[in-house]
Amino acid sequence: MNRTKHISRVLGLPYRLWAAVFIVVPLVMVIWYGLTDANGHATFANVAAIADPAHSKALLMSILLAAAATLVCLLLAYPLCMFLVETESHSNSFLTMLLIIPMWMNFLLRTYAWQSILEKTGILNTALTALGLHPLRLINTPGAIILGMVYNFLPFMVLPIYNSLEKIDPNVINAARDLGASSRQTFLKVTFPLSLPGVISGINLVFVPALTTFVITSLLGGGKILLIGNVIEQEFTLAYDWHLGSGLSLVLLIFIIISVVISTLTDKEEEA
Repeated sequence: MNRTKHISRVLGLPYRLWAAVFIVVPLVMVIWYGLTDANGHATFANVAAIADPAHSKALLMSILLAAAATLVCLLLAYPLCMFLVETESHSNSFLTMLLIIPMWMNFLLRTYAWQSILEKTGILNTALTALGLHPLRLINTPGAIILGMVYNFLPFMVLPIYNSLEKIDPNVINAARDLGASSRQTFLKVTFPLSLPGVISGINLVFVPALTTFVITSLLGGGKILLIGNVIEQEFTLAYDWHLGSGLSLVLLIFIIISVVISTLTDKEEEA
């Protein structure tokens, strides 16, 4: 047993080093810059700057768009997952592969693709013009940003929900129907409650990256709609104010911590 533990520790050493260099050290640096000023004195002003009207507006807009994208992902993913669970295994694997294949492409390239589709002279408006219809204003709108979020983050909603639905024993569903429950009652009282851990995990996996994104906003929002991720990016890359950028990042870190806590509690309930 002791030898097994020793081997496990040795094999886990590279990961511990990687985690220390690329996770712990950057996190400590963000906390340090966020809670100090240019002179190295402790201050809470960088975090309190979130109360500034421009920053609070960006945070509120981020929450609203991230919530909208998460809701759309949920509404699209849940029926899709139920369909995948009910299909035959070979068709199931093929459809799942079609969903995952776009994730093999670079995130930035996928977003650029949507930019070429939605822009004023893009593929969609060119097709509308060819049909004699007026072109639509699609790019640089909240709808374009939500579309980009949904396209990029939808698999993160599908996979955990699909995993939860697949684990449900079919005999439980059949028992509910044998006891006289309608399809609607079976879904509301059996299927959905049992799949709730996957739903919560999917919501966390979509909402957090949607809340913190800045690439999608920059490309599909044209810089006209600022989210909190864009504000933080500008503080680091344009204003070179690492202290303020880190302080605002700590605000987003609170959302990430809440997400981790919710996921942990959900996993414990599922195991129980």
